[in-house]
Amino acid sequence: MTFINYASREINCKIVYYGPGLCGKTTNLQYIFDSTAPASKGKLISLATETDRTLFFDFMPLELGTVRGFKTRFHLYTVPGQVFYDASRKLILKGVDGVVFVADSQEERMDANIESLYNLQENLETQGYDLMNLPYVLQLNKRDLPNVVPVPDITAELQRKNEPAIEAVAATGVGVFDTLKSVAKQVLTELRKS
Repeated sequence: MTFINYASREINCKIVYYGPGLCGKTTNLQYIFDSTAPASKGKLISLATETDRTLFFDFMPLELGTVRGFKTRFHLYTVPGQVFYDASRKLILKGVDGVVFVADSQEERMDANIESLYNLQENLETQGYDLMNLPYVLQLNKRDLPNVVPVPDITAELQRKNEPAIEAVAATGVGVFDTLKSVAKQVLTELRKS
């Protein structure tokens, strides 16, 4: 649900980073925030709960251009990873324009990835969205660890619609901007259609 600000000639788009606890959602946003020029970004806001936190900030990328003369501003959110915060996850998905699912590539985290992905699909449906019709990227995070699931196996398990699957090491920034650019391009393509 893109918001258009006619006064400032800006199109505001919401991208949500989703995934199981400790998969790297926050690390992705922190890396993007730290690497973005101060003039192009807002404040990084953290809504802390007892065991998890939700991050949010907005930025205006320079290289992605305009849509019909309007500048684009992206609002990036993370959801709490724990199932306990399902109500928060649903609320954060409201008005979403694009989703990045951050998968933890470690073998022992595959069940958590699958559970979180099903939860994403259910929560999108309660908000009136269908994952198959939404700009979406699968990020395979933590590829630097020794016990990772091979890419063909993890994508066979987690890929839903032949979406881009991007290998990443969010802690060092590998794949972080590739993921963001991929989902942002999909969002902008959808905007140009409407």
